[in-house]
Amino acid sequence: MMKKRRTKVEIFSLSFLDVISCAFGAVVMLILLAKNGDQGDVSQSANVDDIIQTVKALSQTATQLQNLDAEFQSQTTRLQQAENAGSSASSQAQALQVEIARAQRALVQLNDQASGLEILKQQRQRAAISVGTAKQRDPEVGGIPVDSDYVIFVMDTSGSMKSMWSRVLKSMQEVLNNHPQVQGFQVLSDNGEYLLPATRGRWQKDTSTRRKAILKAMRSWTGSSNSSPVEGIEAALRTYGQKTDSLALYVFGDDYSGGSYDATLASINQLNTHTQTGNKIARIHGIGFRHPRQQLDFVSLRFATLMREVALQNNGTFIAQSLE
Repeated sequence: MMKKRRTKVEIFSLSFLDVISCAFGAVVMLILLAKNGDQGDVSQSANVDDIIQTVKALSQTATQLQNLDAEFQSQTTRLQQAENAGSSASSQAQALQVEIARAQRALVQLNDQASGLEILKQQRQRAAISVGTAKQRDPEVGGIPVDSDYVIFVMDTSGSMKSMWSRVLKSMQEVLNNHPQVQGFQVLSDNGEYLLPATRGRWQKDTSTRRKAILKAMRSWTGSSNSSPVEGIEAALRTYGQKTDSLALYVFGDDYSGGSYDATLASINQLNTHTQTGNKIARIHGIGFRHPRQQLDFVSLRFATLMREVALQNNGTFIAQSLE
């Protein structure tokens, strides 16, 4: 019998070395992990400090931004206030200019009123229309010359005049009575429209029947009016001025809505001047009306101012009437 040979066991075999190496590697890994863990804690602590510092810096920056925003808002408010102040100053300047212009207009009106009141005072002292009873014409009745052979009435037919129309017609009748007999007469509105359009360019025959018919027709007359006698005066002078050298115009009104006195007077004077002799063609008289319960307003004074000057430059008379 053969003796079995025992196999020799090698302790440090490749497998053993593998195991030992793995174990050693595990230990090294544990050591490295433990070390890295410690360092990681330190690093994280440092990062937290950095973060805290960053947060503080951001907080300071935010505060600075808030301060800058507040300053910006303050500057914006000051700028807006400055702009508003400039706008307010501009508005105040414009308002002041308006007030100055208004004051200037008021001064002109007051001057016109003062002038008109003085004119009315003088004229009411000098003359008044009264019913004539003479059978023959006097050279002057109630301060108004009545020596003309032809008479034209220029009547303001506006609403304000129509409100006292009965008094206007009575005054017209009184003027006719102061002319017991004329060769012809005519009636126009202040716009130059004829009371009886069929008689345009011709004279109305002066008879008692015709006078009554004219006064009756005037009671229902609705002629157009712009509250300015200029158009009627000019129409009368253009149509009849060169046809006679003995003409009288009676202008009845209560206001004047026209423009410049100088331009108006120049136009009337030119039409009322004979082209060959240079003499005045017609006497132009003015009769102003107003209600006694109403103040003498601006337009009434303008009418008085205009007609007083028209009458003065054209051999006529201006007087004022008021309802009693």
